[in-house]
Formats: sequence, C-alpha cells, structure tokens
Amino acid sequence: MEKGRVYIFDTTLRDGEQSPGICLGVREKLEIAEQLQRLGVDIIEAGFPATSEGDFDAVTQLSAKLTESRVCALARARPDDIDRAWEAVKGAASPRIHTFISTSDIHLEHQLRKTREQVLEMARQAVKRARGYCEDVEFSPMDATRSEPAYLYSVLESAIEEGAGTLNIPDTVGYSVPAEFAELLRGIFENVRGIEGVIVSVHCHNDLGLAVANSLAAVECGARQVECAVNGLGERAGNASLEELVMTLKVRSDRLGLSTGIDSKEISRTSRLVSLLTGYPVQPNKAIVGRNAFAHESGIHQDGVLKERTTYEIMDAESVGLVESDIVLGKHSGRHALKEQLERLGYYLNEEELNQAFKRFKELADKKGSLSGEDIEAVALEYIRTEGQQWKLTAYEVHSGGHEAPPSATITLEREGERRTERAIGDGMVDAACKAIREALNVEAKLHSFTVEAITEGLESLGDVTIQLDVGEQRVVGRGVSTDIVEASARAYLNALNKVLRQ
Repeated sequence: MEKGRVYIFDTTLRDGEQSPGICLGVREKLEIAEQLQRLGVDIIEAGFPATSEGDFDAVTQLSAKLTESRVCALARARPDDIDRAWEAVKGAASPRIHTFISTSDIHLEHQLRKTREQVLEMARQAVKRARGYCEDVEFSPMDATRSEPAYLYSVLESAIEEGAGTLNIPDTVGYSVPAEFAELLRGIFENVRGIEGVIVSVHCHNDLGLAVANSLAAVECGARQVECAVNGLGERAGNASLEELVMTLKVRSDRLGLSTGIDSKEISRTSRLVSLLTGYPVQPNKAIVGRNAFAHESGIHQDGVLKERTTYEIMDAESVGLVESDIVLGKHSGRHALKEQLERLGYYLNEEELNQAFKRFKELADKKGSLSGEDIEAVALEYIRTEGQQWKLTAYEVHSGGHEAPPSATITLEREGERRTERAIGDGMVDAACKAIREALNVEAKLHSFTVEAITEGLESLGDVTIQLDVGEQRVVGRGVSTDIVEASARAYLNALNKVLRQ
C-alpha cells in the first residue's frame, strides 16, 4: 500500500445502477467503465453477477476489456453467489471478489433471521471460499454502523484470518454523523487483531447528506479506500460523490496530506457521460460538476474574480475539465471530421454506430447550422445507448390541433427491417407522439416525470429531454435530444421503452 494514498473504489455500475429507473446495457456499462479507467479509478465494482444474466454478462465483458483498473464482482456470503462472481470476474487482469453479510441485530432478526454465531460462520466460510479463487478478497459487514462493536470486531477478525485483504465498513443506511463514524473507525483500528495488515475501506450512504463528510472523517482516522459513485448515484439518496471526495482531498491536501490516482481533468466528462447514459441530470448547483459550480452572479464576487480568481474560487475550473470547447462542426463537415472530433472527445464508435451518428449529425446540422462539442457528445451518446436490435424513430408528423381538431401525431418505428406506423390523439403534440409510440409497441407505461433542458445556451440549442416511466413494477429512464422538443420527447420515450423490451 502506497503511503499517503487513498484508493478510489467506484460503484457507479453496481450501487449506482440500483438508483430507480437506471437500466444500463452492456455497451453503456463498457463506455462508463472505460472512462472510469481513464479517470484513474483504482477498483471498479462492475456488478452483482448472481442477480441476473445481464449483470453476469456485463461483468464478464468488463473483465475482459479493462487492463488497468481492478475489476470487482459483488457476492452475498453464499457459495453459489461467490462461485458466480468468480466465473464472471476470472478473466480480469486484476480480479477482486467482494463478499458481504449483515452484522447488525436489526438485520439479523428481521432480514436474515439468523443468530450472531451463524452469521459469523457464514462470513468466515464466504471469505475462505472467495480466497480459494483469488488473492484479492474484500469483505463488508453490512449495516456496520448499527452493529454492536464487540461483535463487529469478531466478524472482522474472522475475515482477516481467512485471508480478506480489504475490510469495508459500510454506513448502509446513512445513519452516522462524522464524529460518530470516526469513533467507530478508531475502535476498529484499536480492537481488531490483524487490522494493520489489511486495507480499511468505507462505503457511506447519503441519507442525511453526510456521505462525503463521513468518508473524509474515516480517511483522517486511517481508512485508505473509499467506495463512491460518480455524481453521488446510488440507492435512495445515493453514495459518497466521487468528484466531491477526490477534489476535497486535492484542494485540502494542505490539511489532509493525502492523494489519489485520479486525473481530475477527466472528472467533468465522466460526470456528463454518466448523466447522459443513466438519464439522471446533474443539478445546477452540484458541487464540482454542476453548471453553476464556477458561475458568479453577485457583482461583488464577479469583481473579485476578475481582479484575482482566488478571491472567490478555491479551485480552477480547468482542473476538473470544465473548459470551453472549441469544437464546432457544420452541415458541410464530413464523416471523417465527425469521427475525429468524437475520438477527441473520447468516444470510439464502431462503423455502424458511426454511420448512424453521422446521419443524425447531418439531420441536426441542417436544422441548427452548426454543432458544438456538447451537441456532438449528445449525438454520440444517443447511439451508444441505442444498443442491439432496438426500435428507432424514423419518421414523425404532428399537428397542434385547433378548435375543431385535437392534437395528433403519426410516428414510424423500424427495427431490423420491421416497420410500424401508428397515429394517436393526445392532450398535446408530445402526449400524442408518446401515445402513438406506446400503441405501436403495445406496451402499457405510466409517465412518472418529464424534464427538458438546453444542452447549450441560445435559442438554437438542442433540447435534452429526460423521461421516467413506470412499466409494471419497473421504473426506467429515457433520454432524447433534438432541436425539436416533440422529437426529443419521442426519442426519450422510445429510449425508455427500448430498455424494457431488451430485457
């Protein structure tokens, strides 16, 4: 373990994907994982292979693809889970198995329905089985912050005895405050035999908005791995935000004296990629990566920044990759120019995806005149997230209606040579277009939320629509972009339904 180094364990693809409505395909996960590797993430938790064939396939493919970051698979303290995790991750250059079991009395009584002795033995056997497959094993006592300390110490000691190299202490329900969490960590360092020979990690949830603060408190106590997610994604209120944690360690190295292996200039693009592929927008006032993070509205602040940036900015926007893009392509730009600019942005589309993206680029350039780097990025992501044999919107016609005729829409969808055309009447043009798509695909869906944002400033900006749908008991997120809000809405709606249909 490198002295003064905090290892970053990213769980965007596992815990982050458990956020309501997120449903990533294998290609989308690969795109995020490759960007996490460029960012410099040490360990990528690729998924939970025992939960589904999709997760198993994704972890398997990520394991084969990633060569620099460690690839981790999650498993419950069950033999079949651990076997499945190893099958998925064994092709990785640096594989890790992460196994867990609850240790709080409330979980033991109401969820596991097992005694402390039974759980301790399950933890011991799980680590032993995982250690039989690979050298790099991580163990987590779930709901550690609500566990009885002496019992927690004994479970952790058992995991060390069986060969766990990383012990992760989760604040599973986001219950702790920083001083309390630090006290728990100090107790572990003082009372667990063999603790000096392993890496202590933390995984903090943000239910009280304290995930990053708790993680930093643990780091000051000696924890040297932090589990976090891009944009703070995760169950309920999410996980510790990777970008906030990393930049705090960087900006306040004077006090903390610690560093990470993260290339901070990749932070902004990583945030945008995750936001666009998951359909979860970043709030404007989000620390580090929000649109307003480096904006100054107050006259006093503006005056100070113009005279000396450090009067009101504690970090440079360029340090997190928030720089003005000089990429502009117009309707006369060719396919090669688009490919070159996409690769400059870090997107490597295959031939079919590039053909589709170029066709879409031409359509938008004819309407808008020229496309910025942000526009080009949105076009690329539209084809990264259109994975496999999915329905595509190939034509649409809408009428706003009037006194005698209600709003209506006619849409045409195509997939692998099959074509469907449907007309529907709605409360407005967007409603009619979405209804026509729903009827064409014969899927019942209920709208949960609908948001529209502009990708860039100005009246000619592309509209970015995010839609959340409830389909049965499943919630899915769809996103679409266009100069026309009706078209962007139809694309977002179709993107969401495609996620249901591809499963």
